Amino acid sequence: MSTDLTPQVRRRRTFAIISHPDAGKTTLTEKLLLFSGAIQIAGSVKARKASRHATSDWMEIEKQRGISVASSVMQMEYRDCVINLLDTPGHQDFSEDTYRVLTAVDAALMVIDAANGVEPQTRRLLQVCRARNTPILTFVNKMDREVQEPLALMDEIERELGMEVVPFTWPVGMGKSFHGVMDLREERMRVFSPGEDRNHNDDEILEGLHNPLYADRFGMAYQQAQGEIELLTDAAPAFDREAFIGGHQTPMFFGSAVNNFGVREVLDALVDLAPAPGSRASLQREVEPDEKKFTGVVFKIQANMDPAHRDRIAFVRVASGHFERGMRLKVVRSGKELRPNTVVSFLSQRRELLDEAFAGDIIGIPNHGVLQLGDTLTEGESLQFTGLPFFAPEMFRTVEVADPLRSKQLRAGLTQLGEEGAIQVFRPVASAMLLLGAVGQLQFEVVAHRLEHEYGVKARIMPSRFQVARWVTCEEADGGEKELKRFIEANSHRVAYDAVDAPTVLVEYAPELRAIEQNWPKIKFHALREHAGLVFQRRLEG
Repeated sequence: MSTDLTPQVRRRRTFAIISHPDAGKTTLTEKLLLFSGAIQIAGSVKARKASRHATSDWMEIEKQRGISVASSVMQMEYRDCVINLLDTPGHQDFSEDTYRVLTAVDAALMVIDAANGVEPQTRRLLQVCRARNTPILTFVNKMDREVQEPLALMDEIERELGMEVVPFTWPVGMGKSFHGVMDLREERMRVFSPGEDRNHNDDEILEGLHNPLYADRFGMAYQQAQGEIELLTDAAPAFDREAFIGGHQTPMFFGSAVNNFGVREVLDALVDLAPAPGSRASLQREVEPDEKKFTGVVFKIQANMDPAHRDRIAFVRVASGHFERGMRLKVVRSGKELRPNTVVSFLSQRRELLDEAFAGDIIGIPNHGVLQLGDTLTEGESLQFTGLPFFAPEMFRTVEVADPLRSKQLRAGLTQLGEEGAIQVFRPVASAMLLLGAVGQLQFEVVAHRLEHEYGVKARIMPSRFQVARWVTCEEADGGEKELKRFIEANSHRVAYDAVDAPTVLVEYAPELRAIEQNWPKIKFHALREHAGLVFQRRLEG
């Protein structure tokens, strides 16, 4: 059913870029911005001490290390489409942030390092995408280096990720003999020229798949590519839009992001192939994107994007309706009302005041603790969107402040960082010392850095005896709150509360957890928590 909002919804494309660290994801993000006209010059991700840094890397520690440790959001227009692009951390230590971002997008662009092929973090992220049936486009990067044979890469992607691969472009040569890519659909070749730093539309285009100039000009590299293309014509599957939308088939593109090469084809494919926003499931009903009433979900909170103002921005994916600045919104969890007047759109940390937004858009609402991860916003209806995952930490540390006079600042800083999901913060029932939980060591380093530079607190982060955590609940039929209270009192020495006051049991060893489970058969132990209740998502956990 079409409404007045349908044309605006159909213009939207909302996608995340995912990859293993160092595959070139942030560089590709930068070049997509460049080719859309959103920026005029790309920052070098590798020039860590230079004045230019990647537009999508705004945090001080990101600029120092040349890595992404927080997801960033960028909005741009290209070919009459509004593109919401989310750059995610590649490092596995920040995978939780990435998992949550993937709940807010309609498609994903997977970046593969042509030398390394499918790497561990790529597999992990693909599992999350597959669990949500997210459509995926594939960009094979760094073709200007010595890399794997493209047919071998294609085979590896199909085998490792369980998806059919449909090449849309094909490389002619590699490394020093990389001459360009053949556009198999347009039947023309884009000739490679290295070192391009600006958005010039002067790439040389040669028409035809079998232009006689190719053999003379590109020699053996073309002859090999020609043989591979003939093989693909006979053997590769045809592009099937339904299979792509269902996450079972991926279009594949080749290029070199650092040289701005092959990027335009990817940008065009995102506009042509990626789906517009669709319906989203809530506990109560399916929400259609072109419904008149506004709904949205908080999938990310970021503290101190503007250190001068100690701000906290809630990133909201608009699920339906027409957002207008100053409109009344209900926070369904708390029943509180918001009238946000300073809502922003993003180009990384550059912001613009926003007057309106539609389904698929990502908007930023400044707030001081009113909004939490997973909150649903509506114009009054009681809805709860589902699917925002929190995973049980795999590493634990205790934390104390070096200067006891700054204990208050430590708690305030950790509370905010816990609310934004940068780290999991636990308050043990039997101790005043806060406990930090993380997926990887780098998260602790980033938290210590941010506490010092954003909150003025030098913290000592020390080992903890705990190694395993599980959230605990009890069904009403099994005694509900009374049984849970009894469990907490009996195990107070190993129970803590997290950022949303969900009780958690902490143990030193897995056998200890198994013994507790046997002794408390009515208590349920969860490795995954969702904001809308503790719901198992077995496909994710697998």
